[in-house]
Amino acid sequence: MFANKERTKQMSEKNFTEFKKGIWKENPVIVQLLGMCPALAVTNSATNGLAMGLATTFVLLNSSLFISTLRKIIPHQVRIASYIVIIATFVTIADYSLAALFPVISKSLGPYVPLIVVNCLILGRMESFASKNPVPPSISDALGFGVGFTWALMVLGGVREILGNGSLFDIQILGDYWEPWIVMLLPGGAFLALGIMIGIIRHFTRKPFEKGVQMKDMVGYQEKGQLVDTTSIFQAESQTEEKSTPPEKT
Repeated sequence: MFANKERTKQMSEKNFTEFKKGIWKENPVIVQLLGMCPALAVTNSATNGLAMGLATTFVLLNSSLFISTLRKIIPHQVRIASYIVIIATFVTIADYSLAALFPVISKSLGPYVPLIVVNCLILGRMESFASKNPVPPSISDALGFGVGFTWALMVLGGVREILGNGSLFDIQILGDYWEPWIVMLLPGGAFLALGIMIGIIRHFTRKPFEKGVQMKDMVGYQEKGQLVDTTSIFQAESQTEEKSTPPEKT
């Protein structure tokens, strides 16, 4: 009984680890720069970013569930084609559901919902994770990357909407004094906002990095965020070489 509890605890910790990595550490937009087409094209408002993120999460989650379940059945030779068929099925469901329930948002997103089929984020997670792992960690992985993708698009869309329209989720938050930055609603504004957002996040989350030769004659390399001093190792190797080298005959 104790062994079962321990096993359950380890599985829960593993699933949580798979979930949280996609939210921040391996965020598909901020870190891996995946799915740039929808990230730049539809994020002129927070609503569009949220809708695209949720649609992508729906496809990612259900595709991971199916592919993980069928991973031992799908032939290796036709796995990519099989993944695309499964992904396209859920993209069609998401596209038709948006058109029926939220026609204004569906029209605003345009062709980018059907283009989720070729989103490298989804196909990449299917090939690298869902097809090689059981259902629980695959679901955790899909949820984590879906949440990470959604918040990145929503924040990017929110920033562009505030600066471009003075509103957030179509609610006016800046008064008449605000002069809208029209460029933020244009394609160039998407690149500008995304670059600034990535730069700010990486500036405040970066770790000190040192490699090669350090001052004060310390030579080392980085391991787990700390500099490992290899000066003594190099000195020992040099002494060994000197001893093993035969003296020259005169």
